[in-house]
Amino acid sequence: MDSATKRTRFEQTVMPHLNAAYNLARWLTRNGDDAEDLVQEACLRAFRSFETFQGRDARAWLLAIVRNTCLSWLRQKGSRPLAEFDEEMHSPAAQSPDSETVLVNQAALGSLHDCLEALPVEFREAIVLRELEELSYKEISGIAGVPVGTVMSRIARGRKRLLQCLEGALR
Repeated sequence: MDSATKRTRFEQTVMPHLNAAYNLARWLTRNGDDAEDLVQEACLRAFRSFETFQGRDARAWLLAIVRNTCLSWLRQKGSRPLAEFDEEMHSPAAQSPDSETVLVNQAALGSLHDCLEALPVEFREAIVLRELEELSYKEISGIAGVPVGTVMSRIARGRKRLLQCLEGALR
């Protein structure tokens, strides 16, 4: 395949999934700027190996590359920076709530964000892919390279830890 055809196919197949790639990278790295850099690096890796793409699920294929890029970066860096939370992106649309409701919602979102941040990376990854990206257990299994049962276990344990953390935050 010539380079122009490859670029066009890549743009049509992979580029629509950049928001999901960024979302996963941001939650894994806990930093928006680092996430942007790592998604760009992952896209370059994806483009270079686009010939290996089997044409099944481009979103899962790209997210696996993003995941591996982020985890490699985290291992090299050896630290876990904190990130800002984009409330507009993760909050449901509301109808002009009163100021008390706004404050309660902001506190709840802050607690949820803090609790999600506190999860170990494998639980946080599974929760983000399932709940925010709405991927199936099978898709998450393929991305993370673990059996479906492990994915189910990570999600269940992650949810349990989130619940415990949120209950503690409410006290």
